[in-house]
Amino acid sequence: MGSLIRVTREFSFEMAHVLRNYDGPCRNVHGHSYRLFVTLSGTPVNDSKNPKNGMVIDFTELKNIVLKKIVSLFDHSVVVSRDFDREKMEMMTKTFGNTVVVDYQPTCENLVADFAHRLKDEMPKGVHLHSLKLYETAKSYAEWVASDNE
Repeated sequence: MGSLIRVTREFSFEMAHVLRNYDGPCRNVHGHSYRLFVTLSGTPVNDSKNPKNGMVIDFTELKNIVLKKIVSLFDHSVVVSRDFDREKMEMMTKTFGNTVVVDYQPTCENLVADFAHRLKDEMPKGVHLHSLKLYETAKSYAEWVASDNE
């Protein structure tokens, strides 16, 4: 029986957001250079005839999943809550173009939980989403861990 291994891949994207009713400067539209660390767990393939022998997942496959489910949608977008002022939201859509409307306040904490929801059922058989770490700034991040959310 093989060992359970965790593998991680980093992704980066640019995104703006606005926090409705926030009492600080983040109540204004502003952007970040996000870094997302996706960690999966599984047992490496143990089959010398399989081209993925020794891998939990091919990093290219992981990259394609994350690009499709998260980066292609959120990169260079402005993210706003559905309950944001309708008139301002229409102005942002016209001004910024790629506006993503979500059902939550788009904080780093809520974004990482949303990303986990978008990814957890996309993994191949035997591979599990272990954790996500989303850096909003170089020194600040939110983390989602599967075992905390079962």
